[in-house]
Amino acid sequence: MSRVLNVAVVGCGIGRSHIVEGYLPNSDKFKVVALCDLNPERLGQVADEFGIERRVVNFDDLLGMDDIDIIDVCTPPGAHLSMVTAALEAGKHVVCEKPLVGSLKEVDAIMALEKSTSGLLMPVFQYRFGDGIEQAKAVIDAGVAGKAYCGTVETMWRREAPYYAVPWRGKWKTELGGVLMGHAIHPHDIFTYLMGDIARMFGRVATRVNPIEVEDVISASLEMKSGALASFTATLGSVDEITRIRLQFENVTIESDHAPYNPGNAPWKILPRNDEVKDRIEALLADWQHVPSRFQTQMARFHDAIEGKGKLPVTSADSRRALELVTAFYHSSSTHQEVVLPLGPDHPLYESWVPAAYR
Repeated sequence: MSRVLNVAVVGCGIGRSHIVEGYLPNSDKFKVVALCDLNPERLGQVADEFGIERRVVNFDDLLGMDDIDIIDVCTPPGAHLSMVTAALEAGKHVVCEKPLVGSLKEVDAIMALEKSTSGLLMPVFQYRFGDGIEQAKAVIDAGVAGKAYCGTVETMWRREAPYYAVPWRGKWKTELGGVLMGHAIHPHDIFTYLMGDIARMFGRVATRVNPIEVEDVISASLEMKSGALASFTATLGSVDEITRIRLQFENVTIESDHAPYNPGNAPWKILPRNDEVKDRIEALLADWQHVPSRFQTQMARFHDAIEGKGKLPVTSADSRRALELVTAFYHSSSTHQEVVLPLGPDHPLYESWVPAAYR
């Protein structure tokens, strides 16, 4: 029988969603035994809501608690590096919200640290999970889709003054970026999860919607390593909100559900080119088992990985790929040049993409 792992959640904003969507539906696998937040009022409210008795405001206090198996970091991005590092060095398993860290140098340091510590690190990309995206991936991975031709990603969301009333948002030092980092990073991860690595890109970023330091509009043209072409567009100024991913292959056209914050859940459109392809898809998906979306499945698979029953559902290498795209975006926009990936220590923005004036 699998162990029930004790969890400490750090940050009661998105951390509450981790509890509601991730840990409570997997109560046979996890128990949240501690909460940590700098805001005592919010800490008390969330702890009371879920009957969590252990409440701390000092993150370091968690590191010495021997009964805690997992530290779940749900703080503003600027705090991720120090917390993830300390938790791994303390021998804990770690969950960390996106973005994992704030530069390619930092993610490479985390990946090096993982090799010498006993705990597993799982970054969060909860949009990868659900029936829609997993059926699409099954069709692609089985070779039914055929050669990839092209694809588009549209992240059209809406963020206004109340959103930026939270002090750390919209600022380079604490949010580390704008729509690229906190919003479109999810659909862009879905795209590379399904279509593979990016070979080169030309991108632009702009701040056109809100009076903030970071970008809230982006657009890019990409070439994938497979040779397929792609375009990404995102804004935080849309009137309605959609996330739309459309992929064109030799044998199928695949289009995501348009739900902005859960595009992987509902069945996706998978349009076969002919009856033969249709029959292959129907046979492949005939005995499909429901996959709960978002945190529920990601956390369940994390437990399997800790117990040696499966691989990590999201890895630090996945986070590096996402942050590599972010780095390329900012570099391309500022230089008006195409960027060739992958990016290594010799890249001008390897140590930070944050403008020097804001570091």
